[in-house]
Amino acid sequence: MAVMARAIEVRGLRFGYTPDRPLLDGIDLSVPAGSVFCILGPNGSGKSTLLRCILGIQHGATGSVHICGEPLHEMSERERARRVAYVPQHGVTGFPYNVADMVLMGRTAHLPTFATPSARDREAVAARLDQMGIAHLGERPFNAVSGGERQLALIARALVQDTPTIVLDEPTASLDFGNQMHILEVIRSLASDGRAVVLTTHTPDHAFFCASDVALLQGGRVLAHGKPEDVVTGEHLSTLYGIDVQVAEITTGPSPGDRRRVCVPLLRASSVVVRREAN
Repeated sequence: MAVMARAIEVRGLRFGYTPDRPLLDGIDLSVPAGSVFCILGPNGSGKSTLLRCILGIQHGATGSVHICGEPLHEMSERERARRVAYVPQHGVTGFPYNVADMVLMGRTAHLPTFATPSARDREAVAARLDQMGIAHLGERPFNAVSGGERQLALIARALVQDTPTIVLDEPTASLDFGNQMHILEVIRSLASDGRAVVLTTHTPDHAFFCASDVALLQGGRVLAHGKPEDVVTGEHLSTLYGIDVQVAEITTGPSPGDRRRVCVPLLRASSVVVRREAN
């Protein structure tokens, strides 16, 4: 698998449904191979739209996007699928595919025209299902499993696609705490293997756990961009989400280096609404 020095380059990206109200305005991003780029922002800040523009799913954007050194607009869909895999927020299908077949679709970009998946392709699917902890769901209908289980299957499909870049839109949103940590570990391992990972999340702590770089998106613009320790601060998060936030360090082990940063929202009594049922 070829890996480029810069997996994703975005320059001057602008998008809007009307010219006078851009949803994204002047976005510049650079994601090296072997790194995890985390995008934080409130609902409606443009995170999902930004990912769709990077992938070429959202048409009408201006500016430039390069994937593995190649201009996005010059690539065929097949070429894009060999360079970048995508995990959307939600996955449903109108066809009765089982989970294993849904994951197997990740191999499509690597198959010759009219070819059928090989035994090696199916072995790769089995390995990724096992890695995600859902091997027992292989024969279950994709639409019949839980939302979290579907999310794990979509991540398995992206891994089977075997691309140098993976883009994930809120990959932990439907998962329990244990599976969230498992997916973040998988993301870190992908970067260690030389892949580039771009993800959005609503949990700022995730940036400290796995990100090399962070961008804070507000109103379609980058509020701040840099290393997690420099960007994910109480001041920035308070501005971003409109609540008081403190970033604290906690001790996680006996060694001096066993410390981790966590984000703590500070709720004021006036911000909490208590609803009581009438007697």
